[in-house]
Amino acid sequence: MPRDTLARTRLIGLGQAIGDAHYPPDTAGADQARRRLAFDEIMAFQMAILGRRRHRERDVAGTAVQYSGAAVDGFLSELPFTPTKAQVRCIGEALSDMARGTPPMSRLLQGEVGSGKTLVALTAILAAASDHRQSALMAPTEVLAEQHFVTVGRLLRRPFTVGLLTGSTRAAPRREVLRLASEGHLDLLVGTHALIQDGVELPNLALAITDEQHRFGVAQRTALRGAGPEQPHALMMSATPIPRTLQLTLYGDLDVSTIDELPPGRQDILTRLVPEDKRQAAYRFIRQQVEAGRQAFIICPLVEESENLDVRAATEEHQRLSNEVFPDLNLGLLHGRLSSRQKDQVMRQFRDGDLNVLVATAVVEVGIDVPNATVMMIDGADRFGLAQLHQFRGRVGRGEHRSYCLLMSEAESERARERLSALEASGDGFKLAEIDLQMRHEGDIFGTTQSGDQTMLRIASVFDQDLMALARQEAAAILDADPELTDPKHAGIVAERDRFLARVQDNISD
Repeated sequence: MPRDTLARTRLIGLGQAIGDAHYPPDTAGADQARRRLAFDEIMAFQMAILGRRRHRERDVAGTAVQYSGAAVDGFLSELPFTPTKAQVRCIGEALSDMARGTPPMSRLLQGEVGSGKTLVALTAILAAASDHRQSALMAPTEVLAEQHFVTVGRLLRRPFTVGLLTGSTRAAPRREVLRLASEGHLDLLVGTHALIQDGVELPNLALAITDEQHRFGVAQRTALRGAGPEQPHALMMSATPIPRTLQLTLYGDLDVSTIDELPPGRQDILTRLVPEDKRQAAYRFIRQQVEAGRQAFIICPLVEESENLDVRAATEEHQRLSNEVFPDLNLGLLHGRLSSRQKDQVMRQFRDGDLNVLVATAVVEVGIDVPNATVMMIDGADRFGLAQLHQFRGRVGRGEHRSYCLLMSEAESERARERLSALEASGDGFKLAEIDLQMRHEGDIFGTTQSGDQTMLRIASVFDQDLMALARQEAAAILDADPELTDPKHAGIVAERDRFLARVQDNISD
């Protein structure tokens, strides 16, 4: 670390910090040592994020989309509902980025399940089409891609053209879609990771959208943007609310748009913590809902039983429920070890009403919209983070029928009960994300870990907000003075940044 940085930040030297971390002279010495080592780690992260942002702003040329205001206004005025103020604000932010052109938009659009992110994306797609530009929308599952395809077809009418490309697309339709796309006749190509395979050409690509962006790695998101000759605008959608205190830290290289209100009429989902001795009553309630024509989810924390964990597992639970509890009902099983095709087949069966109950692991968190599903029963609810539980809950309540979330937990710890009680009391995803952050690591905000222990930060913590701000300030000052980081005194920082990037590459947005 350069001496002037150490002087400004009043941090101790690295050698002393390592020595005092192993053999602290006293509590204050241990704290100082940790503070220095934590700062180094956060500094490497901030150098990577700010460096990436500045590179994009300085060196990456985008395309100015000269869209038709009349086309956008006409589309919004003809909708069968009135967009919320938050949607209108986010649409304005995205269109402003696209009209500017350089640097190209790199924007995260976050909002609750059902908050209307798709409308923002569709308006941006229409704007691009009005300037004879193409868009691509990549979803993590075939079912979600099909869902978007149907929504686009319903809201954007001719002469707007849209194609669908997934792993299940048959050879003849695939050839036709690829031909239309490569000749510039498709305004929008919707699909899964099939969009980034060889042979997909979008010569006029101006907008690349990824839905549930944390489900894709950096390489996949970058490949989607690279599918055309120019650097397109990028819009990344996420239904996982990122706590406001973490947005600058984790997404400092992106602009963030937040839909922080739900459309009117969106129902509250009745959420209850159910003790183990009421399990049979919960099953009876699910049966009543199925007899009334509804459907239900049952979530398990594991795929298969574990000797180390006393929690219910999906495969065994599916078998038990099919044989003992609901022998007369149609039950499906969904977990991460199934192939993509098998997962999509099960989700389609549930969506189409062929299954009464879907037993699943956390894989059901995204990518399935079943308005007829009214019960979300979560076994071992204490095994999941609040943000993830809120995502599960958002899978129901999407239709006209009253919906319910049942939290099953045998956990006796005060901490677990406190977390589940927070979910019972609040339907605000951003508020719950803040509470979750206070209880767990940042890794779990993305649903990437169950325990929060596999975190991007090893010594530092997301609670080090003062260090976060200080490191961001210092990183900005260094990049202002030495944009290319060629000064020899910054060689150590560059090496540390590169080591950090190599370790956490897939967790940093691109």
